[in-house]
Amino acid sequence: MPSFDAVNEIDLQEVDNAINNTMKEIRTRYDFRDSKAEVSFNRKTKLITVDVEDNMKLKAVREMLVSNFIKRKLSPKSMEFKDEEGTSHGGIRQMVVLREGIDKENAKKIVKRVKDSKIKVQAAIHDGKVRVTGKKIDDLQEVMNLIRSADLELPIQFNNMKS
Repeated sequence: MPSFDAVNEIDLQEVDNAINNTMKEIRTRYDFRDSKAEVSFNRKTKLITVDVEDNMKLKAVREMLVSNFIKRKLSPKSMEFKDEEGTSHGGIRQMVVLREGIDKENAKKIVKRVKDSKIKVQAAIHDGKVRVTGKKIDDLQEVMNLIRSADLELPIQFNNMKS
């Protein structure tokens, strides 16, 4: 029986590349000359830390980070910007959490949307992903388009397609 998985996965190497490109851009920009701007990435915790001197620079770094994510074909929806906090040297720090996997609420939204569409497929939640099975591949492709058109807070990819 044909099936596929709807997942939210992040390529950590591409995230690393996007952060390196952001740091290169910071080093070459005139408005960041002689400033202490730093962007670091912890692969284990999937946490990006942005340290800058003021709000203007923080906004600029956020924009650079988002644009470099887009250039690397990573969705900015996977980034969750936390609240800004002060640092001991008078600067500003902001944490960015990378969201991976589909949480229960969004998985339920996907399953409900698939069931409401009356397409003859089955959708089930399995460990941070939604597996959709059906008799026809055309039905599965229709469900993929349905999920893509859904307005979710996180990016969805499709993998493990079996026919």
